[in-house]
Amino acid sequence: MWILFTPVPRADAPYWPGRRWLAALDAIVWPAGWALVVAQAPMPMGIVGLVVTASAALFVVSRLQRALLRNERYRFTTWRWGRVVVGLVLLGWIMKLVATA
Repeated sequence: MWILFTPVPRADAPYWPGRRWLAALDAIVWPAGWALVVAQAPMPMGIVGLVVTASAALFVVSRLQRALLRNERYRFTTWRWGRVVVGLVLLGWIMKLVATA
């Protein structure tokens, strides 16, 4: 017997003034950052670099469309990964504090 569970769709994000422009900026900066990392790589990236850059361009178009036209469905990448980075920095800071004590 198969039991299928369908995921519950996430609720729409609340709208506030300036959200559309910040979402558009977030939608452009992250894929552009990945393309910049590939462009600044210390070794030639070859076909992988071209694929990553082309994928980043497609992601910009897709994310920008969602950020501007379906803003209630856009989720901020900076907010998601910023929490992870802050958590790792705090963990490292605590480990350094404990190691020196």
